[in-house]
Amino acid sequence: MKSIGILSTTALFLILGLIVPADARQEQQDKQKKQEQQQQQDKPVAKQQQQQARGQQNQQRQQQRQQQNNSAQQQQARGQQNQQRQQRQQQNDSAQQQQQQARGQQNQQRQQQRQQQNSSAQQQQQQARGQQNQQRQQQRQQQDNSAQQQQQQARGQQNQQRQQRQQQNNSVQQQQQQQARGQQNQQRQQRQQQNNSTQQQDYRSAQQRSPAQVHQQQVAWQGDRANSWQSQHRTWQQRGGYNGYRVPDDRFRSYYGQDHGFRIYSLPVRYVGGHRRFRYGGYWFGLVDPWPEYWSNDWYDSDDVYVDYYGDGYYLYNRRYPGDRIAISFYLN
Repeated sequence: MKSIGILSTTALFLILGLIVPADARQEQQDKQKKQEQQQQQDKPVAKQQQQQARGQQNQQRQQQRQQQNNSAQQQQARGQQNQQRQQRQQQNDSAQQQQQQARGQQNQQRQQQRQQQNSSAQQQQQQARGQQNQQRQQQRQQQDNSAQQQQQQARGQQNQQRQQRQQQNNSVQQQQQQQARGQQNQQRQQRQQQNNSTQQQDYRSAQQRSPAQVHQQQVAWQGDRANSWQSQHRTWQQRGGYNGYRVPDDRFRSYYGQDHGFRIYSLPVRYVGGHRRFRYGGYWFGLVDPWPEYWSNDWYDSDDVYVDYYGDGYYLYNRRYPGDRIAISFYLN
C-alpha cells in the first residue's frame, strides 16, 4: 500500500514540474533527487512491507489451504465417522437381531412352558371336572332312582286304586249292560214274535188266495218286467246316490241281510202313486228297478229273496240269481 502511495505522489510532482516555471525545475530536480534518495531509502521499507504483505497473503493462503485441508480432513473424518457410525449401526442392528432372536427363542420357550403348564392344568381341571361330573351324575342317578322308585310306588298305588275302581265300574257296567241286553233281547223276541205272527197271517192269507187273485197278481207283476234288464237297470251310484230312509244298523241286522230270507208274495202290499210297496221288518220298501226278464214268471212266489246294503244303497237279491240285484228304497209309511 505504501509503494502505491509513493508512485501516486511522484506522478503529481511530474505534472507540477511541467506547469511550474523553469527556474523551479532545479529545485524540483533536487527535490526529485531527494525523493529518489528517499525512495531508495524507502525501498527496503516497501520491500519489507511487500514481503510482509506477501507473507500475510501466504499466511492467508496457507490458512485457506489449511482450512481446505482441515475441511478435507474433516470430511474424511466425517466419512470415517459415518463409516464408524454405519459399522456401529450395523453392529447395533446385528445385536438387536440377535437380541430379538434370543427374545423370540425365550418367548417360544416361555410359550411352550406356558402351554405345557396350561395343558397340564387343563388336564388336571378336566380330570377334576370329570370326577365332579361323575359324582354329580351318581348323585343325580341316585336321586332319580329314588324319585323313580317313589313315583313307581305312587303309580302302583294309583294303578291299584284305578284297577279297583275299574273293576267296580266294570262290574256295574256289566250288570247294566246285561240288564240292557236282556231288555233288548226281550224286545227283539217280542218284535220277532209279532213279525212271525204277521208273516204267518200273511202266509195264510196268501195260501187262501183264489185262482183269480193269483192271475191278477201275475198280470200286475208282468208290468214291472224288463225287456233288457242289463240296459234298463241302474245302480244307486248311477242314480246319484241313495237318498231314501236309512234303517238303523241294529234293526237292519235283526231283519235284513243274507241270513234273513223271505218271499214277496207273503208280505203286506200297498200301492202309492201306482207303485207297489212291501212291508217287512217293520218298514215299507219298493222296487225302483224292473225285475230281469229271464227270471221265472212266479219268482215272487217261488224264489227266496233278501234285502242287503251294498256300497251305495239298498238292493233286493234273489238266491236263485245271486249275481243280480234290484235297487230298492225304504219308506217309513
